[in-house]
Amino acid sequence: MDRRHFLKTTAGATSLTLAAPYIARAATMTMRFAHFAEEGHPANIAAKQFASQIEKRTDGAIKIAIFPNNQLGGPPEQAQQIKLGTIDMGLPTQGQLDKYDKAFATIELPFIFNGREDAFPILDGPAMEWLAPLAEKQGFVLLRNWEYGFRNVTNSVRPINTPDDMKGLKIRTPPELQIQASMEALGAVVTAIAFPELYLALSQKVVDGEENPIAVIYFNKIAEVQKHLALTQHVYNNMIHTVGVNSWKRLTSEQQTIFREESKSSGELMRKLIADAETDQIDKLQKAGMQVTRPDLAPFRAKMEPAYKRIADYAGEDNVKKFREIVDKYHKG
Repeated sequence: MDRRHFLKTTAGATSLTLAAPYIARAATMTMRFAHFAEEGHPANIAAKQFASQIEKRTDGAIKIAIFPNNQLGGPPEQAQQIKLGTIDMGLPTQGQLDKYDKAFATIELPFIFNGREDAFPILDGPAMEWLAPLAEKQGFVLLRNWEYGFRNVTNSVRPINTPDDMKGLKIRTPPELQIQASMEALGAVVTAIAFPELYLALSQKVVDGEENPIAVIYFNKIAEVQKHLALTQHVYNNMIHTVGVNSWKRLTSEQQTIFREESKSSGELMRKLIADAETDQIDKLQKAGMQVTRPDLAPFRAKMEPAYKRIADYAGEDNVKKFREIVDKYHKG
């Protein structure tokens, strides 16, 4: 082979070698999945299972890049980016989605659920049937309810055993009226602080306390800056595995089916992980120095009428009425 022919042949082979990775990349779609849970939180474990299964079941055509722990902005920013399509999917709660349709605000009526045993079937069934079409009109496709949990109060001032113990405490809440209204109905002074800034605000005593599900309190090391935990279970909400409408349209119908199936499986995993771990996490929080109280919730529930009125003013009386009817119908069987 002469030198000219060798160089020509080599150049052609090289161009094919360089082109091959380009073709492979073009056939693969990488989707961005952002959420606000810490890396060890069950939400991130469930997200990783989802990503792994999607890549496996689509034969590598779709890869999911996960951004946990508010890497791409706090929860409100993540929801907006899902809507705009700069993030493909995330785990907003009803409290984030009610900024787009007020009907979502009804889910966080304080003390509306008796426990997980009625929250799950109500939210997965009739509530989802009601809310999913409303969300899609706003740019969100709801795949499946995952978990977050019942919210509980921590503070650095005193144990909480009765509603009167809440009076005057400066409590951080997310910017969600339902949670703020429930705390204010108990006499607390509410301050909205972005979640990524919460630990510092507690350590510097900008506020006396906060309220969150047990897993969030545990994984974010709230025990390091708070002495008291009261199992008030005042509001339940969950993360909802949500895809932006424009991102959803990029998927084939078969891929959409796979997404829904794997979202359900991952959501069930997250629910199990949180339920299984909660008792152990409370025990570990106690061993870390937190004093845990389990107040009688009836006196707390009795003070919620002002909160219900404020939520109805915000969410719409018709929406609150509809959701309460959904709950009542479920309880009546």
